[in-house]
Amino acid sequence: MSDFSNLDLAGIRAARTALQAQEDAVSFVRRMAQGRLDIARDEQRRRAENLPTSNTATDLAGVFGQEHGGGSARPPRETNIATDHPLVMELEQLCERVGFGSIRTLDIEGLQRAIDELSAFENARSGERRSLFNQIDALTAELVKRYKDGGANIDALLNDDN
Repeated sequence: MSDFSNLDLAGIRAARTALQAQEDAVSFVRRMAQGRLDIARDEQRRRAENLPTSNTATDLAGVFGQEHGGGSARPPRETNIATDHPLVMELEQLCERVGFGSIRTLDIEGLQRAIDELSAFENARSGERRSLFNQIDALTAELVKRYKDGGANIDALLNDDN
């Protein structure tokens, strides 16, 4: 666990808020990547089962209506990530590079490459997210410790929006 003795309460809260904002962006882009990965895998399944191409909107509703479980136990925060965020742009560039926009016309190798690259991108974001959660948890634990040890005024906690 990190040493936060050099930070005051405001510093700990500010660091935690900054990490939460980073985690929000990583989680948002990770969900975008997962959705695209689901679409690509569904196309792969459709081809493997030799199913006809159908209505794209119906297909998308089916893909996104599937239960995948395993979501975070953390309460959601409002997420407002700009379209020019570096991770959003990285995902868009990846999708453009692998031809995601024309997923149904990719050959088998191209479709597999798209799946592999999207999966690698999603896995990298998952690792970042775990790391951010660990840092956020450490900062939160330090706040709790200070309140329990009497090193912080509980009235300040009750008046704090974080």
